[in-house]
Amino acid sequence: MILNGIDCIQQYAQLFKGKRLGLITAPSGLDRNFASTISILHEQFNLAALFSPEHGVRGDQAAGALVETYLDPITQVPVHSLYRKDSKRLSQAQLDEVDMIVYDIQDVGTRYYTFIYTMLYALEDCAKAGKPFVILDRINPLDGVTVEGNLLKPGYQSFVGNYPLCVRYGLTAGEVALMANDQMNWQCELHVVRCEGWERKMLFPETGRHWVMPSLGIPRFDTALLYPGTCLFEGTNMSEGRGTTVPFEIVGAPFIDAQKLADEMNGKKLPGLIFRPVFFKPTFSKFEGESCSGVQLHVLDARAFQPLETAISLMYTIKDNYEQFAFLPPVKEGSRPFIDLLGGDKHYREAAVDVPSLLEQFREESRQFAQMKKQYHLYE
Repeated sequence: MILNGIDCIQQYAQLFKGKRLGLITAPSGLDRNFASTISILHEQFNLAALFSPEHGVRGDQAAGALVETYLDPITQVPVHSLYRKDSKRLSQAQLDEVDMIVYDIQDVGTRYYTFIYTMLYALEDCAKAGKPFVILDRINPLDGVTVEGNLLKPGYQSFVGNYPLCVRYGLTAGEVALMANDQMNWQCELHVVRCEGWERKMLFPETGRHWVMPSLGIPRFDTALLYPGTCLFEGTNMSEGRGTTVPFEIVGAPFIDAQKLADEMNGKKLPGLIFRPVFFKPTFSKFEGESCSGVQLHVLDARAFQPLETAISLMYTIKDNYEQFAFLPPVKEGSRPFIDLLGGDKHYREAAVDVPSLLEQFREESRQFAQMKKQYHLYE
């Protein structure tokens, strides 16, 4: 049986007793019987405050929505947002309400996913305030072995990449926290409530667990597997499928010839997938209400499939064949284009990219990171 940290919490009960607990969580914070971590801590210990990442502790907030403090309707515990316009940090006033911060959110093992930075910001804030930080660890659905993509470079930090991780990093949230706490010398009192029964090589379907959406944009495992690659299209004028029932599984725009693109991509014989021509009309986000055409990426072999390399090949095939393709400009004056922030580097949008050389550079960075991260492994 594969158990996440919340399933093993009774073994660590002494750690929580007598403490005012602050919990950072989301709808994926559930035990194996689908009881929420919120209710478990509220019933068994002293849950003093909830802290909301993007999308809210109950998952009822849209992507990017900013929320003021309110009372959780079920527990009546105050909910403070960690996704505010002015700050995504724990304030001193919020830290004064608790003796310990607990974190329980399902990660998807991908550098762009904002929950991991909510965790790392809170870890650093707790270190400065002298508060203990506890992670109820969860398995990495993309396995704990595979590393893919480049390292985030200095000067490209943002909320979609704020730590030198590879795009697909092959660590659990608890292992990322151990690494950051050590490498950044934060010296926080950090506790990781470990998973049980998980082996690093396991992909999510091999665990026997039921998939619970970490957020509305990741409705199923195949989406999570594609996300390290297709999320890059958020930095372009292509639809990445937001506003459809298969976000991050389709890529398209009104100007794409779907059959031609599918044929060209299938001709590359990239490992582990097939491209299918699709036609869709997003209900929100890019091209809302407009007819789009493009491709759906169907994963045939999850172990052979390389999401980032596949997406880079797709992106540059479109760029080379459609003059309408463009990288989005910076959101505000003086900031970097979003593709730079997602990519953690400027190389993705350089005028004349040598894709094979770029991929080989990324593979070398992945190899070095994969070797370095082993010292922080909690599971073998």
